[in-house]
Amino acid sequence: KLFFTDYGNAAKVERCDMDGMNRTWIVDSKIEQPTALALDLINKYVYWVDIYLDSVEVVDYQGRRRHTIIKGRQVVRHLCGLAVSENYLYTVNSDNLSILRINRYNSSDVQALARLDNAKEIRVYQKRTQTAVKSHACEVDPYGMPGGCSHICLLSSSYKARTCRCRTGFILGSDGRSCK
Repeated sequence: KLFFTDYGNAAKVERCDMDGMNRTWIVDSKIEQPTALALDLINKYVYWVDIYLDSVEVVDYQGRRRHTIIKGRQVVRHLCGLAVSENYLYTVNSDNLSILRINRYNSSDVQALARLDNAKEIRVYQKRTQTAVKSHACEVDPYGMPGGCSHICLLSSSYKARTCRCRTGFILGSDGRSCK
């Protein structure tokens, strides 16, 4: 799945399949300007920063069990970038360029860890969240084409399904695999 935020006409947090199909709103109320987004891949939670509401909130992958992690503190107003690791959220305060650690179970536990010039994004890489690659529908075929697609192969509703797409200037042929 692909998770993303949108704060155009109607602010929301959404998810869809990797090919863009099955778009689903998972948060569409009491939300104004969602920016940074992070996934807890192990427990299947979505965290986001709403810079208008000065809050960090969380829901499960279906949009249920929503609750606020931290709200209304001066520190939230300038957050950009968000990552999850263990019991903490990590983020960047764009006002003073500090890396912050926020306890996701105890919002009074907020610590500045370091200061980095021009930091706007943060990622945490952890071995246990790096899932083993399964055999999937976009694997290269004997002719060197990913998933049998002549240009681009996107996983669809599962790792066993795929959708072929074409680069700009090309259209997908009637076979659903070749681009012309």
